[in-house]
Amino acid sequence: MKQAFLLKLLQPLASFASGIGKRKKLLIMIYHRVLDEPDFMRPGEVDKEKFTWQMELLAKHFNVLPLPEALERMQSDTLPSRAVCITFDDGYADNYTNALPILQQFNLKATFFIASGFLDGGRMWNDTVIESVRNLSTPILDLAQQGLGVFEIANETQKSLAAQQIIQKIKHLDFAERAHYVEAIAVKSENLPEDLMMTSEQVKKLHISGMEIGGHTVNHPILAKLDDEIAKWEIGENKKFLENLLGIELRCFAYPNGKPEIDYGWFHTELVKQSGFHSAVSTQWNVATKHSNFYELPRFTPWDTERVKFMARLIFFIKKQSCLPYFAI
Repeated sequence: MKQAFLLKLLQPLASFASGIGKRKKLLIMIYHRVLDEPDFMRPGEVDKEKFTWQMELLAKHFNVLPLPEALERMQSDTLPSRAVCITFDDGYADNYTNALPILQQFNLKATFFIASGFLDGGRMWNDTVIESVRNLSTPILDLAQQGLGVFEIANETQKSLAAQQIIQKIKHLDFAERAHYVEAIAVKSENLPEDLMMTSEQVKKLHISGMEIGGHTVNHPILAKLDDEIAKWEIGENKKFLENLLGIELRCFAYPNGKPEIDYGWFHTELVKQSGFHSAVSTQWNVATKHSNFYELPRFTPWDTERVKFMARLIFFIKKQSCLPYFAI
């Protein structure tokens, strides 16, 4: 009862923080997975229990809108106070099995950005690293010969830390070079999962359920590391595949990894425009306004594990962040 009372008291503060009139702000939240239960190898991901109360909180105290509608209303100065959009990146199977039923429970809509090359049994490179390290039974992972170092993996904490350190070391390498390192790690493991990502049929069902489907390239590369023609193919082929699969025109795009000037640049925003997308999102922390660059929209998600703190951080973030437009150079 006390918690519900505090949340209700915070709602007017959320309205104040979100601005008035033409200065209203839009918070776009970013998720990747909704796990069955907490996973020591994925400490940054929510599970079903946490995602359920987060969606309940948003449904009660905020105005959750589909991303295209929110952007249209922002341009026409009809965006409501406490406006929020929910987005998911990559196309994990638990987006369909876990996130969708919870969103439907609270009558919420979300946008799912799909990396099409991993549908139907594929696996992203970072997941290969995570699952390989998880499966190892030795106390040491020796990758010195590959130039990555030696990692202690005797317990859950060490395994989680080792996987994240390896991912950070190779994330921004050339596509082929990174694949070489990933394979060197994968051969040390067995029984890697082949069901982490959605099937094409599940993407169809997401769309039929009323969820927005957006583009996220074919192979989830760091666009800034690609030749221009390959980057163009990654964006265009992903859009073509998903549009053929769903029989619609894709409107929204998410840059893989998504850090402006590091993971993508001005050239890639132009490619996204030329491909026919109406908007694109980054992982830059900020709120959006009608003056934002609609091809570099910022996103954010609080990390708190308790309801009142979660809502308070949302309010603090919305209030603190600038209303000025953000442009990558």
